[in-house]
Amino acid sequence: MTTEKIKTDTLIVGAGQAGVAMSEHLSKLGVPHLVLERNRIAERWRTGRWDSLVANGPAWHDRFPGLDFDDLSPDEFAPKERVADYFEAYAKKFNAPIRTGVDVLKVERNVGRPGFTIETSEGVIEANRVVAATGPFQRPVIPPIAPIAPIAPQDQPFLQIHSADYRNPQQLPEGAVLVVGAGSSGVQIADELQRAGKQVYLSVGAHDRPPRAYRNRDFCWWLGVLGEWDQAAMKPGREHVTIAVSGAHGGRTVDFRGLAHRGMTLVGLTQAFNGGVATFQPNLAENLARGDENYLALLNAADAYIERNGLDLPQEPEARITFPDPECVTHPILELDLAKAGVTSIIWATGFATDYSWLKVDAFDDKGKPQHQRGVSSEPGVYFLGLPWQSRRGSSFIWGVWHDAKYVADHIAIQRSYLDYHDAAQREAEVVSLAPKKTVSA
Repeated sequence: MTTEKIKTDTLIVGAGQAGVAMSEHLSKLGVPHLVLERNRIAERWRTGRWDSLVANGPAWHDRFPGLDFDDLSPDEFAPKERVADYFEAYAKKFNAPIRTGVDVLKVERNVGRPGFTIETSEGVIEANRVVAATGPFQRPVIPPIAPIAPIAPQDQPFLQIHSADYRNPQQLPEGAVLVVGAGSSGVQIADELQRAGKQVYLSVGAHDRPPRAYRNRDFCWWLGVLGEWDQAAMKPGREHVTIAVSGAHGGRTVDFRGLAHRGMTLVGLTQAFNGGVATFQPNLAENLARGDENYLALLNAADAYIERNGLDLPQEPEARITFPDPECVTHPILELDLAKAGVTSIIWATGFATDYSWLKVDAFDDKGKPQHQRGVSSEPGVYFLGLPWQSRRGSSFIWGVWHDAKYVADHIAIQRSYLDYHDAAQREAEVVSLAPKKTVSA
C-alpha cells in the first residue's frame, strides 16, 4: 500500500473467516471494497492455536457453501493449517481485494462530510462504511484471581499462560499442570497433556456437553435439524456456559468421568489463590450433572426426531452408559497446595475479550460491547461481523458467519441504493437549474 490517500466504498478490517465471507458477498453485489489484515489471511488459525488443533465440526459442516474440503472425507475434522489454507483458497476464488501486513490504527467519522477516515500502518484511507470483522478472539482473558506473586521457589521453573499461548506439551516444564476452564479448548489441552504423561488437574465450571455423534449423525447435524443453530437469543443465565466438544483423535464425545478414570483429577470452579494454594468451589458434581442433563436432552430430542420422521438410523443404547463417579467427584478437592502437588504450570483456558480501541465511534455500550442488530451498528455506516450470537447460535461458526455476512452486505447494498438515488436527483436538479429559461411573449 502506498502512502497516498486511498478511497473505497467499504473497508473491511480483518481477513479471517468473517472478512473473507464479507468480501465475497460485497463482490457479488458489486460494492467496491478493500480488506485489510495485519498479518496473513486466517492468521489466528495458523499461529493463534495449539499445534494439534483440528476443527470442532466435520468438514461437511465447517465450511462455506461455495467450496468443499476436497482432500478430506466429509466426516473428517480439518487440521488448523488446512483450515487456514481453505480460506486463502476461497479468497482467491473471487479475487478478494485483501491487503495483508497492514494494521488499522484508528477509525474516525468525518466531520461535515460523509464517511470515515482510517489511519493505517501504510497510510490513510477514506471509506463510506467500515466493517469490523475481527471476530471474538482478540484479547486473551486471564481472570484477576490469577496469582501474581511467585508461587514456587526461585530455582523451580513455573509457567502461567493463556490457552492462546499454549502450543504443545514440550513447551511446559516438568511437573503437573492445572488447566482452568473446561470448554472445548481447556478439555482438549488437558486431554493432550494427560496423553503426554502429565499429571493434570482440570477445573470444571458450567458447561454443555453434547455427544460428538449419536445414531450415526454428528452433533452438528442434530443441532441443525432440531433448530438449535437458529436460536435467535441466548437463554437467560447461559452467558458463561461453555461447550465441551472436540474433533481430536477422529472426534469423540467429551467424557469428564472418563478422563478422571484415566488418571486426570477434576476440581470445581477455580475460586482463588492464597500464596501457593488454589481453592475451588464445591460445585464439581453439580457442574457434571448439568452437563449430563444437556447431553441426555439432546439424545432424547434426537430419538424423538427419528421416531417422528420415521428415519432408519441405528439404535445406540451404549450412548447412555456412563462411568461411575470417580473419587475426585465423590470426595472433591477444595484446596490444592500447588508445590506439594508438583504443579509447575497453570493454563488459563478462560476465553477472550474483544478489543475495538481502534474504532473511535459511538457504537458501544457502557461496558464496551458493540451495540448492533444482526451486525448493523447503532452508529450509521459501522458494521460488526463474527460476533457470538450475532444473529443466531451458529453465528460464530464458519458457516454461520457466512450467512451473517450476507445479511450485512445486503444492508450495505440497500443503503448504497438510497445514496445513488440522492446523487441522481441532485444531478437532475443541477441540469434543470442550468437549462435556459423559456420566455413567454405577450
